[in-house]
Amino acid sequence: MRQKVTVEEWVKRLRAIGLDEAAMQNWHRLFEGENPEGHQSFLEWLGLPTEKITEIRQKNV
Repeated sequence: MRQKVTVEEWVKRLRAIGLDEAAMQNWHRLFEGENPEGHQSFLEWLGLPTEKITEIRQKNV
């Protein structure tokens, strides 16, 4: 079993349970607001580059 999940796989799963773009943004905002360190760790786990992580976290403050 692979240890990593790609961003594309993650988004596909979120869409499969009915989340649209607005709902995914709300999910990110909630994650960032309640657990910023965990959000950082999650984004790193997805393999995103530092610049993309910074961009995602800044727009979800």
